[in-house]
Amino acid sequence: MALPSVYTQVYGQISEFFQKIQEGQAPSTFTQQHLKDIGFASTNHRAFIPILKALGFLTPGGAPTNRYHDYRDKSQSRQIMGEAVKEAYSDLFLIKSHPKDADKNLIEGKFKSTHNAKDRPAELMAKTFFGLLAISDIDHSPKATAKVEKTLEVGDEDKTATQAQPESVLQVPVSGVQPSLHYNIQIHLPATKDIEVYNSIFKSLKEHLLG
Repeated sequence: MALPSVYTQVYGQISEFFQKIQEGQAPSTFTQQHLKDIGFASTNHRAFIPILKALGFLTPGGAPTNRYHDYRDKSQSRQIMGEAVKEAYSDLFLIKSHPKDADKNLIEGKFKSTHNAKDRPAELMAKTFFGLLAISDIDHSPKATAKVEKTLEVGDEDKTATQAQPESVLQVPVSGVQPSLHYNIQIHLPATKDIEVYNSIFKSLKEHLLG
């Protein structure tokens, strides 16, 4: 994401502004009139709307996003803001993972070089960034949702029982019918013209198999 060029001259009121967002209901569209309704009627306050868009709190059309709604939960607001700031100002965190006031000149320089900005706008961009940083928890990492899969471990005794189960099923007669065995016997006769050889073979089969 490109480094935002948004800024406000009333950066000292950033904390108060986002506190108002938590206290009130989310509008269907965040307009200048809504800014006035929550107590920010100055023309300088209008810059809060593009800041909200840069942070992913509003769609380009001004509708509150899931991030806006999640931020209204005070128990996680600092974490939500931290994620938004790290996402929007990712280029700055490549320079300093934990920007401090002592890094102000470095941060201003980055805004100047990126946006070809003059000293005053670059200063206000930096101060807006630090105003947002003051209400953020940038060290928070959202807990990954662990997908727990239960695996059934079968012991040796259970495995034996499981393996023996098909055999026990085969031992149960179906509809009282006892199983029977059928044999298919193939006899390869020698190639001979002596009829007595064949007679002897069939006689032996009759005595041992049929008799």
